[in-house]
Formats: sequence, structure tokens, C-alpha cells
Amino acid sequence: MKKNIKYDTDIYNTIRVNIKKYRKQKNMTSAELAEMVNLSHDFIRQIESVKVAYNFSLDTFYKISVALGVTMDDLIKKN
Repeated sequence: MKKNIKYDTDIYNTIRVNIKKYRKQKNMTSAELAEMVNLSHDFIRQIESVKVAYNFSLDTFYKISVALGVTMDDLIKKN
């Protein structure tokens, strides 16, 4: 029996919003996050920006989740 699976059609935006939310909850600047994950401050700002809508690798996604102290699942949950 085939199930109808519902996908988040804008998963990158969901992740972006959550990265910014958790970063702010930790009172962390985007520059501090960038330093923790060894990326440029500009790159982190692009990840968080809806206007730029920059896609990122699974490796980057994982490093950001570790730096923020949250699971990757936390970052993909729709609020």
C-alpha cells in the first residue's frame, strides 16, 4: 500500500529560519558562528538570508548544528 508522503517544499528556508532562531537564542552573532564552523561571516549571513537563498552542504549543516548545540532534526522542524 502506497502512502502519500508530504515533503517540505522549502526545506532550505526552514533550516535558515531555524539556524537564525537557535543562534539568537544562544546570544551568538553570525560572526561567532562562522568562526566556530570555520566559515566566513559572509557565508553564514548568506545561509541565513532569504534573499540570497544560498544552498549549503550536508557537512556545513552538520557543523552548524553541533556549534549551536542542537540536533540536525531540530534544524529541519517547521515551526
